[in-house]
This record gives sequence, structure tokens and C-alpha cells, in this order.
Amino acid sequence: MRYASPQLAVNTEAEAQAARAEVRSVPSVHLKAVPNEPPMSEDRLDHFITENGLTFAGRHLILDLWQAKGIDDLERVEQAMREAVRVAGATLLHIHLHHFSPNGGVSGVAVLAESHISIHTWPECGYAALDIFMCGDAEPMKTIPVFRAAFETSQSQIAEHKRGVV
Repeated sequence: MRYASPQLAVNTEAEAQAARAEVRSVPSVHLKAVPNEPPMSEDRLDHFITENGLTFAGRHLILDLWQAKGIDDLERVEQAMREAVRVAGATLLHIHLHHFSPNGGVSGVAVLAESHISIHTWPECGYAALDIFMCGDAEPMKTIPVFRAAFETSQSQIAEHKRGVV
């Protein structure tokens, strides 16, 4: 369903139906609340990642873009988020964007089966703040060149946090 500005839901229920069905089909798994414990079993369906002996829920990237262009353009932001989801190999469930006035800033979120991407922009400063959190096989690092190119900047800062280390 599409809404007129200033709020815009950019994908339809039909587009997300299959993805939601897949997410609902994953059984609930309860984790032990003990840090550094090994996974409960090898057949877990919670999409935790094991890498270099470390098991964690997902990667959370904090991406700051400076001297960014077009960060007040809803369509440009939407296309950048869709492309980022695609290159990361994630599953888009829904995008919601809000356009502020009078400065034209945009805030929004792409809700993913693997978690989310959020964006908040300050066009008067040329600054955009993005959170990119993904679990499972999705590759959030692949989104960085997409956002840099979409907003025509090489001025960025990236921090990574592994969430849910067990």
C-alpha cells in the first residue's frame, strides 16, 4: 500500500507476503542467557553466525556519511535502501520513510527478515546516519558502497558491532 507524502510505505503487502510466511515458519528457539556458552545444537534455526570460533546474532554497522548529496530526496533514499537490501542478499519486508519540512530531512527504516536498515538525514549539514543490522547469510558490509555511491560521497565513517555474542 502506498501513502502520499510526507509518509510513504514503499512496498505492498503482496510483495512481502512470501517473505513473512518464511519468517513465521522458523520455530522459536530459546537461547541460554549465559555469555560465551556454545550454541545449544547444530540444527538451530535462529540464523546466528559462527565465524572464527565466535557465535553471534548479527553484524550491526553504524555508517556516517558526510558531504552527502540527495539525502532530502525520498525516491533516491528509497532506491538506495532497496539496492542495499538486494546486494546484501537480505529479504525486504517493508520500507517506511518520512520526509520532514522545512529542512527536507528523511528518516526511515527498511524492515528485513534479517533485521533492518535505518536512515536519518540532515540535508542542511550534508550528513546521513545509517544503522545496518543483519543476521544469517546477509552481508551488510556490501551495503556501504551502495550508500556511498547513491549519495555521492567518499566521506564516511564505519563502526561494526557483533550483536548477541554467545
